Amino acid sequence: MRRPSLLGALGVVVLLGAGCGIPAGSDVRVDGKGGAVTGAGVVDLRSGEPPTRPSSGSDNEMFVRNFLSAAAGEPDRAYERVKAYVAPESKSRLQDKKGSEVALNVVRLREAVYTLNSDNTTTVKISVQQIGVLRANGVLAPPVATETQYEFRLRSAAFDGGANDERAGLYVVDPPNVLLLSDAALKQYYQDESIYFWSSDRSRLVPDQRYRPLAVPSERRVNEVVKWLVGGPSDWLRPGVVGLPDRTELINNATGADSRWEVNLDMSGDDRNGIDQLITQLAWSLGDLTGELELKIRNNSQPVQDLVERRNAQQLYPNADSPQRFGVYEGAIHPLDFDGELSGTVPLAPEANRNIVSAGLAVAKDRRILAAMITTGSSNGRYRLSVGTGAAPVTVVSRSDTEHTSMSRPVWLRTADSRAGRGLVVADGLLYRFDEAARMYQVPLNLPSGDVTAVAAALDGQRVALIAGGQLYVAAVNLDGGGVSIGPPRQVATSLTGLTAVDWSREDRLVVAGSAGQQAIYEISVDGALETPLRTDVGAKVNHLTAYPTNRTVRAPSGAYMYEANGVAYRSSPFERIEPERVRDIPSVPAGVRPSNPSAPFFLY
Repeated sequence: MRRPSLLGALGVVVLLGAGCGIPAGSDVRVDGKGGAVTGAGVVDLRSGEPPTRPSSGSDNEMFVRNFLSAAAGEPDRAYERVKAYVAPESKSRLQDKKGSEVALNVVRLREAVYTLNSDNTTTVKISVQQIGVLRANGVLAPPVATETQYEFRLRSAAFDGGANDERAGLYVVDPPNVLLLSDAALKQYYQDESIYFWSSDRSRLVPDQRYRPLAVPSERRVNEVVKWLVGGPSDWLRPGVVGLPDRTELINNATGADSRWEVNLDMSGDDRNGIDQLITQLAWSLGDLTGELELKIRNNSQPVQDLVERRNAQQLYPNADSPQRFGVYEGAIHPLDFDGELSGTVPLAPEANRNIVSAGLAVAKDRRILAAMITTGSSNGRYRLSVGTGAAPVTVVSRSDTEHTSMSRPVWLRTADSRAGRGLVVADGLLYRFDEAARMYQVPLNLPSGDVTAVAAALDGQRVALIAGGQLYVAAVNLDGGGVSIGPPRQVATSLTGLTAVDWSREDRLVVAGSAGQQAIYEISVDGALETPLRTDVGAKVNHLTAYPTNRTVRAPSGAYMYEANGVAYRSSPFERIEPERVRDIPSVPAGVRPSNPSAPFFLY
């Protein structure tokens, strides 16, 4: 007997703010990390411990789901928890590892098939997508395993090994020789958090995603975060950021009580600016934790800092304004008007606002407008880059020397100072950086074969997302020396295929268009572990996608995004088509004439 089951659909229902008034089918998304920060001695409402074997019963599907959750929690006991599910005769297949060697293979479950055998055991075959390796330091590293299927058996835990005794439960026989953790278990038993490292030029903080077991007591949170910072950034982010000084070590454990936290580090150097930046780094890496922080360097106390005051004084993204929506209508940029939203004026003079196909506009630190546009070239099907900067309205526009048959929407690499603007654009399958004079320089990428088709830049200006060969990648950006170099890209696992467009929706999330059987738009974490379908009925390939990235400094009620598919533009929250009447400052259309569709929508902020 063969019985297929989609394990990925077997979720745990979590009640989040009952009575909040958001319908189940809404695409409204409240920004922020799941779960409230709790202080010392406060019990977390969510249990951090996965189910035990005895509590998993004799239902095959539930037992397997719980078996694939057993490794969740503090790493030192991962093998102990998993082996509790394994039959005594099969425990030797799992060779215990300790400390930093503990690694969990995180997989996305696609399908499970159960086959009842003549000896009353059940063979289980699970099909999976490898997402990554969750290490003891909270980093989800790229996957090492290549298996797409695992097979093991279930037997009754009854002493005689005969007929299934419901009260005895089940055992796993011949388990995989690695620790498996389902993506659903990762989401349920871990808190995803951002810690921060200074950019390579030390001008701004850049987030790095980590996972903290909910089983870790709240009073140890500060200690865990400091250990993560001492250990350094994720490998893919390392080319664009700097870690703590070499040989930095935590002296004893970080301690805390009554909203006061003490961290003692053995760190080289007594540079006041460096210590002050470390305090800012700690304040943001501790998220929404409140209270006072006392930092000691080799037992020498620094002035006590209030965490909230430090975060307020040192904003992550000081130049992020409320967004204004714009779109292209008949070759020119126009504002888009929606009730309850700020609607601005086009920051381009009329002579610069012509022959536009798509655009990426940004507000620089010094309030200058950075305008990059893809415009029509000398003949049909040819395009070139046009760039203009300055106070609004921008009047002078420079144009690239070369024309191309395909060009993506250009994006700006935002900076924390008033240095000259630099951006990225894809042209004819290659990635280019450009400057304010529209000069284009190819950026080498260490990617497998496949044309680059899209690029998106995070609000911090130090990370990019790329689509190449229909696959999703993230990479760090280094802006040292006036140039732009891209670190080795990391491929991001996703259940979507044939990806066509990407943008940043939050500091740790991407909004991505591709196929999930039909054209769809998902929100995906930067490491691929967390996926949320946003639209599953797009109906046509998305050729243009833009989002307004929310973050800890800029909190919006939802991660707004807009896209274009089959020549029609749409917006989210609420989801609706962007009709011509939403386009401001266009002439009225004569009776009987069908108006043009607005295209290539984008946000200015």
